[in-house]
Amino acid sequence: MAQRILTELGLLEAELSLLFVNDLQIQTLNHEYLRRDKPTNVLAFPMRKGEFSTLHPHLLGDLVISVETAKRQSNRFGLTKMEMVILLMVHGVLHLIGYEHEGTKRGAREMTLKQRQLFHHATRAFKSPSLPRKVKW
Repeated sequence: MAQRILTELGLLEAELSLLFVNDLQIQTLNHEYLRRDKPTNVLAFPMRKGEFSTLHPHLLGDLVISVETAKRQSNRFGLTKMEMVILLMVHGVLHLIGYEHEGTKRGAREMTLKQRQLFHHATRAFKSPSLPRKVKW
């Protein structure tokens, strides 16, 4: 599924790592790296920024997804658990390549549109669900 998302973005040779964790594990990472002491749904650690960004040009970074949070949010958004995980992968990949929804309305709008497009493309192999209008991160 991640490969389908990367292909749609034109990142044919890109690599990323996916780690699925529980809420306690993601809360620990969220606190350690972002100073936010609470669980979250997805964390993205880009590798294309910083001092060593040119060492592995195809490496996008790492995504950490809380399956517990994904399960809770799937009910709230009317998605299956798998669809929610796909949505979190899409969201995380967009962060890895530089999209940001915090800070400006324009950035949030651009990310939302791209997220909707990628989610639809990634889930086409399933039953083609529709992404809720407003997904509050």
